[in-house]
Amino acid sequence: MALRNGILALEEAISREVLGQAEVVRHMLIALVADGHVLLESLPGLAKTRMVKALAGHLAADMSRIQFTPDLLPSDITGADVLRQDAEGRNQIAFEAGPLFGNLILADEINRAPAKVQSALLEAMEERQITVGGTTRKMPALFMVLATQNPIEQEGTYPLPEAQMDRFLMKIRLDYPGAEDEMAMLALLREPAGQGDPGQDDARMTQDALLACRVQAAAVHVAPAVDRYTVDLVNATRRPADYDADLGRWIQVGASPRGAIALDRAARAHAWLADADFSTPDDVRAVAHAVLRHRLHLSYDAVADGITADQVLDRLLDVVAVPA
Repeated sequence: MALRNGILALEEAISREVLGQAEVVRHMLIALVADGHVLLESLPGLAKTRMVKALAGHLAADMSRIQFTPDLLPSDITGADVLRQDAEGRNQIAFEAGPLFGNLILADEINRAPAKVQSALLEAMEERQITVGGTTRKMPALFMVLATQNPIEQEGTYPLPEAQMDRFLMKIRLDYPGAEDEMAMLALLREPAGQGDPGQDDARMTQDALLACRVQAAAVHVAPAVDRYTVDLVNATRRPADYDADLGRWIQVGASPRGAIALDRAARAHAWLADADFSTPDDVRAVAHAVLRHRLHLSYDAVADGITADQVLDRLLDVVAVPA
């Protein structure tokens, strides 16, 4: 109970600094507890960076920010072997770690870097290690990539490779806050310097406490019927015509087995945050959009009809039978 209350207190603290994004904050913490990476997508100015900084400010963790640009090199983020002289003037090769060796990695505007740089993240995100110069180095126990991207600005951007998209546990979309939240935001920013900034809370959650939360969430019981529902949802993205004619026209490529694993992990974390000992189909449905929206490759017909991945998932959740 104490561990869960710690995560809920963390959620409350972030929500005080990033107003009007309660669902986004909850999903980000679900990904944190489920030990997954997050892709944050929104128009400029909707507090993507502020949200990540607020999370880092309330965790006893190191945060690294990488500003992705077209001229970035893979070694700029992973680090490289460099030639140095010791005290006696002898040349030695030593590894200089890049910003990727942190706990929370803010990959800002990740789609501004070419695929070669984006691919430098693949091994770190999936296998939690980096191989440089033939030597493999492990990432910290707490390692989470929180990447941001702008969905409308296309000039000077590079689409994320499908293999990399699949490594994000969730793709979370931020929308405009409500009018009342925006008024409260203006009042917050008028506070004296320092009072409204992220990271001012001294009672930070420790990494050991967070890792213990992950152990508890992973222990949440999942009945075979819930596993079947998870698999049915993922299979429906691969054989959509068997479930619905429109889905058959809209979905070109469905989710991989990694999608089913991610759905299970996120659903258990959602159930754990709700103080439940077991996961239910409702938990699966609650995280389905964030977990699956970036794993669907829509057809030309869907794009031509203006159908979004979220609309496809709405239909999917309607046609796939929920176990009793």
